[in-house]
Amino acid sequence: MSRLLAFIVCLLGLITAPGVAHAADGTRSAVNVPAIVTFAIFIAITLSITWWAARRTKTTADFYSAGGGITGRQNGLAIAGDYMSAASFLGISALIFADGYDGLIYSTGFLVGWPIILFLLAERLRNLGRYTFADAAAFRFGQAPVRLSSTFSSLTVILFYLIAQMVGAGQLIQLLFGIPYMYAVGSVGLAMTVYVLFGGMIATTWVQIIKAVLLLGCATFMTLAVLYNVGFSLDALFAQAVAVKASLARAGGADEASAAQSALGILAPGGFIKDPASAVSLGMALMFGTAGLPHILMRFFTVPDAKTARTSVLWATGWIGYFYLLTFVIGFGAIILVGANPAFFDPATGAMLGGNNMAAIHLAEAVGGDIFMGFVSAVAFATILAVVSGLTLAGASTISHDLYASVLRKGKPDPRAELRLSRITVLALAVLAVVLGIVFEKQNVAFMVSLAFAVAASSNFPALLLSMLWKDCTTRGVAIGSALGALSAVVLTVLSPTIWVAQLGYAEPIFPIASPTLISMPLGFVAIWLISYFDRSDRAALDRGGYIAQRVRSETGIGATKASDH
Repeated sequence: MSRLLAFIVCLLGLITAPGVAHAADGTRSAVNVPAIVTFAIFIAITLSITWWAARRTKTTADFYSAGGGITGRQNGLAIAGDYMSAASFLGISALIFADGYDGLIYSTGFLVGWPIILFLLAERLRNLGRYTFADAAAFRFGQAPVRLSSTFSSLTVILFYLIAQMVGAGQLIQLLFGIPYMYAVGSVGLAMTVYVLFGGMIATTWVQIIKAVLLLGCATFMTLAVLYNVGFSLDALFAQAVAVKASLARAGGADEASAAQSALGILAPGGFIKDPASAVSLGMALMFGTAGLPHILMRFFTVPDAKTARTSVLWATGWIGYFYLLTFVIGFGAIILVGANPAFFDPATGAMLGGNNMAAIHLAEAVGGDIFMGFVSAVAFATILAVVSGLTLAGASTISHDLYASVLRKGKPDPRAELRLSRITVLALAVLAVVLGIVFEKQNVAFMVSLAFAVAASSNFPALLLSMLWKDCTTRGVAIGSALGALSAVVLTVLSPTIWVAQLGYAEPIFPIASPTLISMPLGFVAIWLISYFDRSDRAALDRGGYIAQRVRSETGIGATKASDH
């Protein structure tokens, strides 16, 4: 407990340390005191939850899955809280603010993956697994090859996702407190470490639930405020947004005809995604990647049984769908109330204060003043903190449970050593997340998340689906095919315009599409099918022979892990 108190003191000291914000023109200005006070209160509340959870986290089951005792409604809200990340709140609203209609592809794509989870994965996953999705994927296969492959793909997904959250959090703290971006990201890493290291899944779950309720409330208020400003007319909302964009284009030197044409572009596709192949590829990543995200799949092991897992998905889908409807109005509202207000931009460069990812935060100030901005900033920070906590926990479980417990210790680990390794992994991931957050400071957070979805759709999703539904699937097919899917997604991403041109500075990309899923996901499926089909090894015969037992367990739940008593 003394270690927890020491961490809390350090964190509060860093977050609430007096500082001076810098105005757009470089002069010194007073800090936003109401915003900081609101922020500090919220952090204190969530830290108290961590202290409460730390007293209840005694076993590996508590640390990984909250003992499996979360209800369907609670888990649905926690899943929504985990899924409504910085990419959803800050990134999508920023994309709609910048490109209009094209931002909707993210909202739609993020949402439509949930029926896949509901009808194909949720119950089977809960019946077959214990702590991680690899438990289900490796159920009837050789443990070491499948878990090694799943570790590679899972950590790749987690790191891409972490980058997006850290960038969003760093820009938010930088804007609110006026501290350098590097220190802002460091404070997020420290907070993340506290929440996961001591509270585990219990603390993460309750922070996600509280954050989901508050975020939905904030987004609802902001949406109503935007609609009030346009007389509750969507036609007026779009018309005013087009007028603002046209005015900004004229101010930038465009003639009347060009300004009008570019402004109307926010109501049509093509502003952000330039060709059909890119649109299809991105849509595939967002739709199928949801069913392969380790930190989301992990949440199905926090409930008592498969029926509750299905209930969780129904609740989560409803809340997530409602939230994405709100982000659409928030994005267009930001065009009107933020885009037309020079107070939110640097007069020297014309760039938005804090970066384009902060459009929703500036909108909160525009509709509710400093106090509401502080509240929304606190909720946005909690949003990011809840997601990075879930990601870090998923990464820790991948190393300690999939590698140490299942591969190195052959399923018979020392529970205390496994828990200790989990906490060491949390520290390592926190440091890595801070470093990567600094390196990728300028990237849009929604796009960075789409890269994580691409890897998940190309590796984890094919492995899960074929291992659970195809009787001829084999260890060799899942291990090699899953690794090929993940590796191809990463390589094609590096060769794409986003990395090869924007980050590495080359003139032309080697792979022309920003999202690799159009190629890498079919490659993952075909590789698993082809290798399994021609696999005639002794291990393959065992794999095929174990399908009936797996099918019975996945459909009935007989022998599934039960919830712990608390």
